[in-house]
Amino acid sequence: MRTRPAGIGNVNADWMGSLPSKLSAMPLKYLAVPGSHDSFTFWVDVHAPVGPDQKAYVKYLATMFSVLAKKVMVKWSMTQNLTFREQLDAGIRYFDLRVSSKPGEPGNEIYFIHGLFGHKVRDGLFEISSFLGRHKKEVVFLDFNHYYAMDAEHHVYLIRMLQEVFGSKLCSDCAVESVTLNYLWEKKYQVIVFYHHPSAQGIPVMWPGNKIPAPWANTTEPNKLIKFLDTTLKERNKQGSFHVTQAILTPTVNTVAKGLVWGLRDYLVEKNLPVIMSWVQTQRPGADGVNIITSDFVELTDFANIVIKLNNLLLSDPERNPR
Repeated sequence: MRTRPAGIGNVNADWMGSLPSKLSAMPLKYLAVPGSHDSFTFWVDVHAPVGPDQKAYVKYLATMFSVLAKKVMVKWSMTQNLTFREQLDAGIRYFDLRVSSKPGEPGNEIYFIHGLFGHKVRDGLFEISSFLGRHKKEVVFLDFNHYYAMDAEHHVYLIRMLQEVFGSKLCSDCAVESVTLNYLWEKKYQVIVFYHHPSAQGIPVMWPGNKIPAPWANTTEPNKLIKFLDTTLKERNKQGSFHVTQAILTPTVNTVAKGLVWGLRDYLVEKNLPVIMSWVQTQRPGADGVNIITSDFVELTDFANIVIKLNNLLLSDPERNPR
């Protein structure tokens, strides 16, 4: 399999709403759902300070070498090329979100972050909400899993923002096994928000992070990644949670040093994607299989299509169907 630009366009804009009735009646935890890793990194701000998620030595280098250092950081911070709307049109339904305030900035504004600051969170949420308004049967998972430079007021601000933007589209926390597309359509729910912070406890529309485990291989080697993914799928919780398979490689400091001028995509991701995607193609959804699968640069292969088509196995192989 060769990497190539794919998935751009709206061919998968309504894939959930187009699933056969047998699949829309199954718990979402049994379906294969394409997702993106560090979903918001299609744009980062080289003029803003380095983010508080970075280690002290990175901040020091950025201070010393300023624009040059940040240009290098861009190449290693960006894990996606498509905007939220383009990802949604391509079929992506799970978003991995990391957020931060800007230290020293007045007010409580929250930004996406991965080494460098991205867009305001509010702008991204409106873009997602606009898509959902046009595609009434599509459902998204918003996984807020890392927070930086945020105190209690920032969390109140962000949670209120989520409630204001999505309103009645927000699905209340409930038994994962009861969440089918049919159930969501009946209730007119389109957004499941996971909020990995105590600030959200007691708020019905904020799901706890333990209901969406996402084991992380933390390796640069595709063979080690695949072994890790196989192992963690076997250990997947049978009850009470969705499951994220992070089909991604993670650069080390040594990796960045060796591939400094090339960046994440050219030095690490693109050459290894064929091996990773070959593994994805052999997977099955269902009680003992994959659920959400995430990737970097989702447009480089036919990622979303490959993941979505795995659901056909639930129709053709009755022995694998969840009971």
